[in-house]
Amino acid sequence: MKFGPISTAEAEGAVLAHAQRSGDLRLAKGHRLLAADVAALKDAGIEEIIAARLDPGDLLEDDAAARIAEAIAPDHLRFSRAATGRVNIYSRVSGLFVATRATVDRLNRIDPAITLACLDDHVPVQPGDMVATIKIIPLAVAGHLVEQAQQLLQNHPAFEVKPFAPRRVALIATQLPSLKTQVMDKTHAILAARLRQSGSELLTERRVAHAEDAVVAAIEELRASHDLLVVFGASAVADPHDVIPAAIRRAGGSVDHVGMPVDPGNLIVVGRIGDVPVIGAPGCARSPRENGFDWILDRILAGEWPSFDDITGLGVGGLLTEIPTRPQPRELATTPPSGTVEIVVLAAGRASRMGPDGGHKLLATFDGVPLVRRSVEAAIASGYGKVTVVTGHREGDIRSALQGLPVNFVSNPAYMSGMASSLITGLSAIGSRAGGMLVMLADMPGVTGGDLRKMVERFADEGGGVIVRATADGQRGNPVILPRPTFSAIMHLVGDVGARHIISKCGLPVIDVELGTAARLDLDTPDQIVAAGGLLEG
Repeated sequence: MKFGPISTAEAEGAVLAHAQRSGDLRLAKGHRLLAADVAALKDAGIEEIIAARLDPGDLLEDDAAARIAEAIAPDHLRFSRAATGRVNIYSRVSGLFVATRATVDRLNRIDPAITLACLDDHVPVQPGDMVATIKIIPLAVAGHLVEQAQQLLQNHPAFEVKPFAPRRVALIATQLPSLKTQVMDKTHAILAARLRQSGSELLTERRVAHAEDAVVAAIEELRASHDLLVVFGASAVADPHDVIPAAIRRAGGSVDHVGMPVDPGNLIVVGRIGDVPVIGAPGCARSPRENGFDWILDRILAGEWPSFDDITGLGVGGLLTEIPTRPQPRELATTPPSGTVEIVVLAAGRASRMGPDGGHKLLATFDGVPLVRRSVEAAIASGYGKVTVVTGHREGDIRSALQGLPVNFVSNPAYMSGMASSLITGLSAIGSRAGGMLVMLADMPGVTGGDLRKMVERFADEGGGVIVRATADGQRGNPVILPRPTFSAIMHLVGDVGARHIISKCGLPVIDVELGTAARLDLDTPDQIVAAGGLLEG
């Protein structure tokens, strides 16, 4: 293939490197020019184009990508139509994506013109998830290179999706006086949720003493009627001859592995009784956060049996996000100094639900005071340091309404993208000095300084390592205090989303503080403002 500028008069048969538009003329990148196209380009006054001329045996990018995709075994996969030199590959099933790095590397080293990118090895996927993409970089590629790629993929598969097989699962949970019943109930619910992605069902639970004899009896009772046994010990495994591995052996089974180089998840036991896998779960598996237990469970549900080499080879990438609530975290939590909660008031939004004639909701007045000023005054009245106010839409008017108040203004130029940008702007403004960020919406007239003090005091009482959330009759609301461990996740939020996903997935305890109706009274429409006793702007 020869690439570069070509006289339009000599361009018939060439492939456009860039789209051409002039008047009614529309020619896409990658289009192979016909005589009529050349005439249209000349009529449009385009005397030169950037294009590629194919050599004998060259394949256009879409043809090359499609041929390479055809060499991949289609089991449980869906392939997109080739476009712009790309074929995307999707899973048709819930399962485990398994990649062979050596094959992927060999394919990508045939020539830089041919690329294959895929998910990491042993990643769970759902139907519709993209698992790989083939991309041809230039407009055309030599046919013999495509043949090399095809032969490689036919002889050495690069990846596959192994469907999850539904299992009948039993939970054996040992008990000690120090282990609360609600913790065991939560463990049951979290395990059941983990199993649902594979269509598996947690059929049975037995709660027994943390003693070898009791665990052996439970295993012997349940092994014949279940396809998988999961044992949660009330105390962590400390030795290959501890209660859980010893019980598996006494029940006639074998223990293949005690411990793994994945943290959280180090203290796992992997064994079996005949064809029935038995997993001694680490304490971190009581949390929904990803941990080493997930990695082993996914392999077993996909029909694999993790070997010694498989498990000992998990160290690179095995340092996962800490789960602060597990019994023995990597580092002991330190209590943030008192008074380190910073208040951020979000006042940047467009108030789009007010309609074209409703004015700005934050400038509606209550007893002569603009709503935004009322909210910020409540934040100041809490007594917890300087308040940061994030502004964006009608920034000048909002700041004028707050004139004279001791606040720190910070501008969010990306406010139209949604709430995430305002959270990031506020967090960036308070910086590293904060042990927690109290996020307050500026359209909540019922929240008082006393309410905020109550939340901050509870945050301090809990040591600063929790999320504190306002509720109304038990229903979640606002404001919310987000501790330092959530800050990294906040900085990665995108779009019109708040912190709800972070709260549900971070693994930190959530402490609810009842504020009554104030926690859910936010004003979004003209009718709501009037009903709450406010006067619309203008």
